[in-house]
Amino acid sequence: MGWSRKDLLHIEDLKPEEIQLILNTAKPMKDIMSRAVKKLPTFRGKSVYNLFFESSTRTRTSFETAAKILGADTTSLAVAQSSLNKGETLLDTVRTLQAMKPDIVVIRHS
Repeated sequence: MGWSRKDLLHIEDLKPEEIQLILNTAKPMKDIMSRAVKKLPTFRGKSVYNLFFESSTRTRTSFETAAKILGADTTSLAVAQSSLNKGETLLDTVRTLQAMKPDIVVIRHS
């Protein structure tokens, strides 16, 4: 079984076999993290945009680090310094991001 989801909104939505796939995929990462060079070509040439609506050092850093280890170019958008802070709607922000043609968008919103 491969990963077939386009998005994941709630961990409760995962089926047992999807959880098993995540765990099986994560297991080899332990060895990779002990290497001198912690880089994989998996997402080479891909862009990942992180958009976090609440302060979250651990989660934001985890997503950014994972994307970099997998070879992606990352952009982290600080909501406090974005046009959202000036009253731009979330939809307008998403449209702006879409225009930049990211491969992956990570959004954390309560």
